[in-house]
Formats: sequence, structure tokens, C-alpha cells
Amino acid sequence: MGIFTNTYDLPYYAVIFASERTEGEKGYGIMAAKMVELASKQKGFLGVESARDTQLGITISYWKTLDDITAWKENAVHQIAQERGKKEWYSRFGLRVCKVERDYFFEV
Repeated sequence: MGIFTNTYDLPYYAVIFASERTEGEKGYGIMAAKMVELASKQKGFLGVESARDTQLGITISYWKTLDDITAWKENAVHQIAQERGKKEWYSRFGLRVCKVERDYFFEV
């Protein structure tokens, strides 16, 4: 697998999380790695892609169903990370849930 996650049976869902960080690490990197590891063990998880520069971070997680996304949102450990994010790590963030009906990947 390269930079992009694999493509999956259509349709599937993408959760797009965009964020601006506060100053300082405050355990963010460790928790982010834990969340990817935990999410990867959840029912319906397909993959994740993430990028961050000095101002903006975007993480896209892919799921089989909306129910799988809801279960992940309600995961107790994930809820702890969400609360820490609101209090310590993010100055702004937004979340979008999208249904993927087509996808295309090309190599040149």
C-alpha cells in the first residue's frame, strides 16, 4: 500500500475530520496513534489516510456502514480522546460524513 488507502467495495463511507491544533504536543501523537490502532479493530473499519502541516490536519477514515461509524463515535476510549481534543488539542475542528459512490486511482 502506498500513500493512499486501498479502494473498497462501493458504496462505503468516509469520515473527514479537519482540525487546527493548539500549541504543544500534550500527548497528542500518542493518542492519535492509539485511536488509529483502536479504530482498525472496530467492526466495519476499512482504512485511514491522514496529513498535517503546521496549521491544518485532515484525517479521513473509511467505514462499511453508517452504523459502524456510530459505534466508533460511541466507543468509550474514543470518547475520552474526543473530550481531550476539545479541551487540549484543537482550536477548531470539523467533521463530515460522506457516502462514497465512486472512487478512482491512477498511477503514472
